[in-house]
Amino acid sequence: MQKIARKSRASALPPGRPREFDMDIALDGAVKVFCERGYHATSIGDLTAAMRLATGSVYKAFRDKHAVFLAAFERYTAIRGEQTRAAAARGANGRERVRHVLMSYVEHSQGSEGRRGCIVVGSAVELSAVDPVMRARVTAQLKTNEAFIAGLIREGQADGSIPSHVDADGTARLMICMTQGLRVVGKARLSLEGERLIGVAMKLLA
Repeated sequence: MQKIARKSRASALPPGRPREFDMDIALDGAVKVFCERGYHATSIGDLTAAMRLATGSVYKAFRDKHAVFLAAFERYTAIRGEQTRAAAARGANGRERVRHVLMSYVEHSQGSEGRRGCIVVGSAVELSAVDPVMRARVTAQLKTNEAFIAGLIREGQADGSIPSHVDADGTARLMICMTQGLRVVGKARLSLEGERLIGVAMKLLA
């Protein structure tokens, strides 16, 4: 995944008087507004307010709104990837690692973050059919997430915590369907019974 530079110079000021800003903090603001409103409903004004930048600074750092969205998407998926890997690392074996990953999705699908939504799910629904660039990004991210879960299942089969007859790839695909569904349910502000749902999901590994 492309690493985004920590610092970027952008300003509406004349050349020779650049203003520095923290790119990660600015993109975190963009992520929030894109998650909440989606791509089309987010205006440049919304972005400048969320990123705490002048309009000129946004256009100097990014060509247009679409470029901001791509950078925000990359920032979001990088952070969620780190969170998912950290959740998996808490497990002592493959089965526990899968469970921790699923619980992480439940946790991020609740409360204010759940109501804000997921930029990957939002992009899949709003942009995949009309934006080839975003379709490729969404597809790649979902495949990455699926492969990660499949890898954990295979780890569990290797350490004996998951039966060898479990279809690692098929089960991982079903779990991805579930995790993305959790984000939709969270966005809709429906209550989630996390422990119960995860208990049902873990039966797939029996």
